[in-house]
Amino acid sequence: MERLRKKDAEQGIVEKPLTDAQKAEIAEIRQVYEARLAQVEVMHRSAMNTTLDPEALATIDQEYQRDRERLTSERDSKIEKIRNAI
Repeated sequence: MERLRKKDAEQGIVEKPLTDAQKAEIAEIRQVYEARLAQVEVMHRSAMNTTLDPEALATIDQEYQRDRERLTSERDSKIEKIRNAI
């Protein structure tokens, strides 16, 4: 960890501590997206139980993976915006 900090310092990257408000906002975003991901997973399991067709199952699984990636990307983007808002 110290080596990474030294490397960042050499490159001119300054570590900025988060404020309590930023920490709370990040925690709220994580909580919201954790709930959304859980909802997507429940919907995925429900959809998987409705059919036995392999093609339909593959399509449902692809949609689930796409939704998870989208939500994870949105969450990470929002958190990064908060971290860089200093």
